[in-house]
Amino acid sequence: MDTRITNVVIAGLGGQGVIRAANILAETAFRAGLDVKQGEIHGMSQRGGSVTSDIRFGAKVHSPMVPTGEADFVLVMHPSQEANNSHHLKKEGIFISVSGFLGEGKSKISDLDADESNPVTERNCNIALLGILSEYLPFDDALWEASIRGNLPARFHDDNLEVFAYGKTRAAF
Repeated sequence: MDTRITNVVIAGLGGQGVIRAANILAETAFRAGLDVKQGEIHGMSQRGGSVTSDIRFGAKVHSPMVPTGEADFVLVMHPSQEANNSHHLKKEGIFISVSGFLGEGKSKISDLDADESNPVTERNCNIALLGILSEYLPFDDALWEASIRGNLPARFHDDNLEVFAYGKTRAAF
């Protein structure tokens, strides 16, 4: 029996969809038949403060919190949170940041809304980052789609599935 546990930390600012993205990932892992634990640190989330969510999944998971320096993946939804959360990543881990969508010389998350060359916006960058993450995890696209549909209102399904697919094409950045 495979006893490995996958550790993921998702970080950003309040209102960016950190918890929503964590719920989608956790539901996808659960739908795949894995044991899943999830924990959040909200801080001043209603005022744009730091928010992190730990998601752990595997055959059997005992604790919801990712030990410091043990995250296989760290997803960061705001450039200001990159340095604050890099300590979560283990040496061989993969760091995925919204900065890869911003383009040369841009550092403000609102710059995403002005760039019509890609479907990623400030409101849906969480789903785009999950698209990137999905390329590293063994979950079928149908599980991801069901989880996205189950966690978002129907009027947002098509746009979010499009941005998820776009994120999948960016896994190497």
